[in-house]
Amino acid sequence: MMMKNKTVSAAAVMSICAAAFAGGGNPGPDIIVGDLNGMNYYGQVGGVHAYSIGTTACNIGTERANWIDGSVNHPVIAQNLYRLRDGRLMQIGQGWLKHSFASLQGNLCATCQNDGDFSHLGTGCSDPYDAGLNGSQSGMGPRFQVNASTGSFPWPYANPEGSTGNAIFKRVQVPGEFLTSGNGEIYIAEGLYAALDDSNAGNNFNNASYERAILNANSSFSLTGATNRERAAVFAWMDHGNGVNNPDPSVEIVSVIVPSDGMMHIVGKATDLGDGTWRYDYAIANQNSHRSARAISVPKAAGVSVSDTFFHAPHSHSGETYDNADWVASEGGASVSWSTDAWTLANDGVANAVRWGEMHNYSFVANTGPVDGSVNVSLFRPGAGISDFDVTLPVPSAGMAGCSGADLAEPFGSLDFSDVAAFLTAFATSQPEADLATPFGQWDFSDVAAFLGLFGAGCP
Repeated sequence: MMMKNKTVSAAAVMSICAAAFAGGGNPGPDIIVGDLNGMNYYGQVGGVHAYSIGTTACNIGTERANWIDGSVNHPVIAQNLYRLRDGRLMQIGQGWLKHSFASLQGNLCATCQNDGDFSHLGTGCSDPYDAGLNGSQSGMGPRFQVNASTGSFPWPYANPEGSTGNAIFKRVQVPGEFLTSGNGEIYIAEGLYAALDDSNAGNNFNNASYERAILNANSSFSLTGATNRERAAVFAWMDHGNGVNNPDPSVEIVSVIVPSDGMMHIVGKATDLGDGTWRYDYAIANQNSHRSARAISVPKAAGVSVSDTFFHAPHSHSGETYDNADWVASEGGASVSWSTDAWTLANDGVANAVRWGEMHNYSFVANTGPVDGSVNVSLFRPGAGISDFDVTLPVPSAGMAGCSGADLAEPFGSLDFSDVAAFLTAFATSQPEADLATPFGQWDFSDVAAFLGLFGAGCP
């Protein structure tokens, strides 16, 4: 199942995707993050800083949810941190999972029906875990054992490096290079729950929420504004891409439910750099797909020039079994692709696939503007139905290859028939900015041949 958003409205995104991951009165338990209630800072070791994020869960379903300690029947809580800067959202940190063990019965999201207890979150009820509790190392387990699509994990869960460690052990780790200010940075905190009974009820697509965070002078963070309930952090790219609460209409997100599995959000964005080139940004944000992603391929036509390929992924740490090797970019005649260092689960089960609760970024610069095209995502683990899927996102257009700089009114733009009048006017008045070979150069008779050549080449 795929849901495509190509609107400028953040509200429209949710209406398009509502059938899959909006909740409220859904049959069975339905756990959401009703609030991000604070952040703790634990200092830094070797230039890596450590945080935890408090979360308050709400059960908006029609049945109470299991919160049973000492068993598989309780939620696990993932905590993630992101930075939005220069038109690109990146995940800069992730932590181990908090294993919940008891629930309170609050009224954050609705009137609690008082049908819960310490081992069950009642219908309409909320349960707060503050940042200190979510950052308690002894109660945190690794992500690699959890299937977030089903909410299942072995009990007892693995604790490969012991229960406690130094200040950054298991917590949300952020390299100091990402803790910057003064360049329009917007930080985003995210909480994400996975639970067996929530997934069994088919209510596991609305379990992530985000909130903005403010970086303080001492490297701590303070949360600000309202929690964006049932809205994964990737949507902050759209919501705040042009500044706080200023949406970016060029950010396109396609939400995909992998058959018999979980949800991924695929992002595409094209940015005009103003010099005849465009930056193309893509991301795979895996909310809760166990099958994960191992490759992404963006089509390009012959004649399209590509440079400045880029990759970013958050690091696993503290004994997680996953590799952190960068994906390798490959440019062919028909595509730009990135893939893990091992193509399949059978080859390398610990390869740096896009695991649940992670977002990976991919980018390049091209010399043509965008058109809609089919971006392909390949899955990492085997499973039912499909091994890959296509989504429609902005890709470099073929028709403009070699045509940049042709627009007489706006150098580096595209050539069309309206430029005939501009051509004749420019030639008659010797406008220097009309030079086709070297924009802002000198206009002369050699440009007549260049102008006719551009039209003959089919430049739009």
